[in-house]
Amino acid sequence: MSAPAPLPRLLVIMGSGETSPTMVTTHRRLVERLGPPPVPAVVLDTPFGFQANVEVLAQRAVDYFRESVGLEMEVATWRTAAEGSPLDAERALSRLRAARYVFAGPGSPSYALRHWAGTPVPTALSDKLEHGGCITFASAAALTLGATSVPVYEIYKVGEEPHWLEGLDLLAGAGLPEVALIPHYDNAEGGNHDTRYCYLGEPRLSRMEAQLPESAFVLGVDEHTGLVLDLDAATATVVGRGVVTVRRHGHSTTFASGTTLAITDLRRAGASGDGGGPSPPGSPAVAAERGEEAGVSSLLATSRLLEGRFGQAVADGDVDAAVAAVLELEATIVSWSRDTLQSDETDRARAALRSMIVRLGQLGELGARDPEEILRPFVDALLEVRDAARAARDWAAADTLRERLATAGVEINDTPEGTSWRLLS
Repeated sequence: MSAPAPLPRLLVIMGSGETSPTMVTTHRRLVERLGPPPVPAVVLDTPFGFQANVEVLAQRAVDYFRESVGLEMEVATWRTAAEGSPLDAERALSRLRAARYVFAGPGSPSYALRHWAGTPVPTALSDKLEHGGCITFASAAALTLGATSVPVYEIYKVGEEPHWLEGLDLLAGAGLPEVALIPHYDNAEGGNHDTRYCYLGEPRLSRMEAQLPESAFVLGVDEHTGLVLDLDAATATVVGRGVVTVRRHGHSTTFASGTTLAITDLRRAGASGDGGGPSPPGSPAVAAERGEEAGVSSLLATSRLLEGRFGQAVADGDVDAAVAAVLELEATIVSWSRDTLQSDETDRARAALRSMIVRLGQLGELGARDPEEILRPFVDALLEVRDAARAARDWAAADTLRERLATAGVEINDTPEGTSWRLLS
C-alpha cells in the first residue's frame, strides 16, 4: 500500500468577509486540497473569547462552514489561558493538533495574543505549517500573524498612543520575516474620516511605521480579499475582490486579485520600498474588481444596488421587478447571516428591506381601493363641465363628453334627481 500524499502547507490571510459569501469559493478550494472528506477542522475561538456572545459567534462560524462550504467543524475552545480544567485544555489542543483546517477570525488581536502567550497554542500552529495543514486567519486573528501586531481596540477605541505588540510571527515560517500584517486595509466605514489600515488611518499608520525596524514592512490585505501562501510551492496568490499591498516608508506596491507570485518576490517588494508611490491622504483605497471572485459586493453595496433597482421598478410600474428586488435582498441577507463580522451592515440591509416592503404595501393599498373611489374626482369634474354645457344649451359638447366617458367605461344616467354614474364591468 502506497503512503498517503503529504498534506499541503498553507497559510491563508483574509482581510475580512471570512464567513460571508465572498470567501465561500476560496474556503472550498482550500478544503479540497486537504484530501478526501471528512477533513478534520476546528474554529479557534480565542480572538472573541472575551465577548458575551462567544458561543453564538462560534456556532455561527460552524454553521457557515457546514452550510456554505460543506465542512463540519468543531470548536477548539481556548477562551483564556486559564479557563477550564487541564482536561479541557488538552482536549482543545488535541483538536487543534489533529485538524487539517484551522480557522480563526474576528475579535481582539491583543486579547488573543495575551491568552496564547506561554501556552502550547503557538507551537501547535507552527507545527501545522511545518508538517502539513491549512491555517486560515482573518480579521483580528490575521493581525496576530506578523512579527508585530496592531492593538486596534486600544488605539482606535480607547485612545492609546499608536504602538505595536509582539505578534506570533508565523509569517516568518512562511518566508516573510519582519512583517506587520494589517487586514481591513481599505476600510471605508469612517465616511468622513480615514479608517483605512484597520481603522488606523494614514496619520497613525505613518507614526507606527516609523517605529518599525528598518528592514520591516507592512503587508496589507483589503476587505473581502485573501492571500494564500503555499509554503510547498513558495507562492503567494491574491484572491477575492480587492488587492494586497506591500508598504514601506509610506510607499506602496499593490498586487491585484488573481495574481500569483513567488513569496520571495513579495518579500523583495517589501525590502525595496520603492513602490508605486505614497498612499493618497484621507481617501479610501479603491479595490480592484478583478480575479476569481471579482465583482462580489459587500452586503451593504448589494443592498444599495437592490434599493435602486426597486425604486426604478416602482417608478416604471413594474410590480414583478419590484417584488423580485425584495426577494433578492431577503435572500442576500440570509446568505450573509453567518458572517461573524460585527458591523451595522445587516441592520442597515434589513432596514432597507422593511422600507421596500412598506412601499409594496402602499402600492397594494392603492391597488385594493375601489376603482370608482380613485376615479371619482376626475369623473365628477367632467360631469360639472357637461352640466355647464347643458345649461348653456351646448348639446353637442354635452353629448361629446357623454360619449367620451362611455368609451372610457363610464355609464352616465340623467334623472330628475340629478346625474349619476357607474363603471361598466
